[in-house]
Amino acid sequence: MKKNLIEDKSFAFAVRAVRLYKHLTNEKHEYIISKQFLRSGTSIGANVCEAERGQSRADFVAKMAIALNEANETDYWLRLLYASDYLTQAEFESISGDANELIRLLVSICKTAELTK
Repeated sequence: MKKNLIEDKSFAFAVRAVRLYKHLTNEKHEYIISKQFLRSGTSIGANVCEAERGQSRADFVAKMAIALNEANETDYWLRLLYASDYLTQAEFESISGDANELIRLLVSICKTAELTK
């Protein structure tokens, strides 16, 4: 079976998002921003999964574009959590690096998919 890099990475990121959400709510007692982060961070993989099983090329492109939007939103929430001292620099750099890798992959997939329409 062929491995799907974006599906694997977005799923792994969703697991990290859930774990970070648990940490933020249990240890830091932060509930509002972390919930927004959880929603967008797990939505990336859900949209990638939907795109991979889409009904048409247009459906694939639309779902990947939504996944990219969710990844960008996730990056925003991470920067806000860091700027408001809920994340240490090390925590931020670790998960932000993964988020930015997803953004780069999704940009590449969206550009390629648009070119081959």
